[in-house]
Amino acid sequence: MRPPFVLAVLAAVFPTLAIAQSSRSAQSAPSPVLARGWEKPVPELSALVAFDRGRSELESAVRRFQEDRAALHRRYDVEYSPVVRDRLKRFYLGWQQALEAADFASLSLEAQIDHILLRHQVEFELALLQERERHEREMYILLPFASRIQQLQLARRERRDVDPRAAAQELADLAKVVDSLTHLVEGSADSARELRAVSKVVAYRSAEHLATLRNTLNSWYGFYAGYDPLFTWWTEKPHAALDSALQRYREIIRRELVGIRPGEIDPIIGDPIGAEGLEAHLKHEMIPYTAEELIAIAEKEFEWCEAELLRASNEMGFGDDWKAAQEAVKRTAVPPGQKPGVVRDIAYESEAFIQRDSSITVPPLASEIWRIEMMSPERQLVNPFFLGGEVIRVSYPTDDMEHEDKLMSMRGNNPHFNRATVHHELIPGHHLQGFMRQRFNEHRDVFSTPFWVEGWSLYWEMVLWDKGFPRGPEDRIGMLFWRMHRAARIIFSLRFHLGTMTPEEAVDFLVERVGHERANAEAEVRRSFIGSYSPLYQAAYMLGGMQLRALRAELVDSGRMSERDFHDAIMQGGSMPIEMVRARLLGQPLPEDYTTSWRFAGDPL
Repeated sequence: MRPPFVLAVLAAVFPTLAIAQSSRSAQSAPSPVLARGWEKPVPELSALVAFDRGRSELESAVRRFQEDRAALHRRYDVEYSPVVRDRLKRFYLGWQQALEAADFASLSLEAQIDHILLRHQVEFELALLQERERHEREMYILLPFASRIQQLQLARRERRDVDPRAAAQELADLAKVVDSLTHLVEGSADSARELRAVSKVVAYRSAEHLATLRNTLNSWYGFYAGYDPLFTWWTEKPHAALDSALQRYREIIRRELVGIRPGEIDPIIGDPIGAEGLEAHLKHEMIPYTAEELIAIAEKEFEWCEAELLRASNEMGFGDDWKAAQEAVKRTAVPPGQKPGVVRDIAYESEAFIQRDSSITVPPLASEIWRIEMMSPERQLVNPFFLGGEVIRVSYPTDDMEHEDKLMSMRGNNPHFNRATVHHELIPGHHLQGFMRQRFNEHRDVFSTPFWVEGWSLYWEMVLWDKGFPRGPEDRIGMLFWRMHRAARIIFSLRFHLGTMTPEEAVDFLVERVGHERANAEAEVRRSFIGSYSPLYQAAYMLGGMQLRALRAELVDSGRMSERDFHDAIMQGGSMPIEMVRARLLGQPLPEDYTTSWRFAGDPL
């Protein structure tokens, strides 16, 4: 079976790819680039022309959508503003009407995929606007003045002239309102009871939005101050008073309503979206399961991991005491100065491993350009493990870290744990993935999804496990740690958003059931719920990997595609929900009103 696009393009574009020698070992592994020599770096133009003939007719439309949306966000840069929300809504409704008017049946499969993906994206963006409106309503009790600050910046963006005296009066009035609310929250009067009844989640979100409002205020003020002498004369002191009042009010909300004392690290609070929110996100990602069903799927994967962990523990002589076996593995951490060499050697070994059976095309340039950098102690607070792409960022202790933090960082990043993280971040994981998505169907980045991005790297952890990449029980324990961790991520992240697990319980779960160091577990949960990650991001690793594994069984294990063609086709297609990857590889007819239906993991018990 051949999908409806040029499968052989990579072989033609990189005609002199050679296979790495199978005799290479981790101990003496040379650079794959040097081992193969310097291949001809210029691709054949005819192959690129052939590839372009199979591209989507809607590519320009998708790029137009992406660029116009980005331009609107730059122009309408006032967060939580109803004016901004209304403008974006009109933009999305316009695209929705244009898609409905298109002649879907006349489009090629590639364009039909883009049409479906763009329709899903527009529907999701409209749902997110509704969610933002709900957040704004919830914060109104603490921030009733927000729209007045927003209006200052909106008027400037409309290029209106400013009246310095009127602006000064507005700033002075706003400072009084903010001071009044501050006194209410600080006091114990009955009039403050309603404010104090606000949940910690809404209070924390409001405090964060106050920081944004200050930035908005200062952006507006900085445009005029110093350039317009009359403006500065009228507004300098009222602006300083309002800026100070906003800062004071934020501190009081954090202290009195959230419970954060000055100098303390923020607690892990997050902003759960509930069952309805999860349903909208799952629909956008084309995952036809409920959150409860996904938790059941994750628990089955977790059970498999636990059984494999016990088997490895027994092989190491620790019986069923897998924590003792894991502890022995953690103690294999190398001295800090040796860590880059460990990363380098595992990277060379994993690439040679996949090249031996020609399971995917690896362009020589991709092997040549990746780099290693060390992660700062500050970034390790929220990213205690490796990050990757063209640059793999290594978490390991620095000399100014506390002693216990040094030990935890080393133990959590030992060589056997790295057996999964290095190839996950480099080749065939994120680096190769990023290299290819910049060169093939890059317009689909607007449809980027963690189920494709993170699922791809997690899928390769599964593939390399099945192919025998772990050399013994210690490696298996290291790789299982990460596989269990990804199953745990599904469980704790979805339960958090459903309101059935607190961040503190999530930390305990990672420590007790996966074997995390507590500081690393706290950083993982903090990263999940306070960072810029989407609600399904943490669940997407294993679920995306399972989707790709199911698709592999359908196409490769059945003999319909070779392994190399399968992997190369995924990389050529660009980022998109895995169900659309499946439709693309199958070449199946697509209805215009396509809805998700692929039960890739069967029906959970």
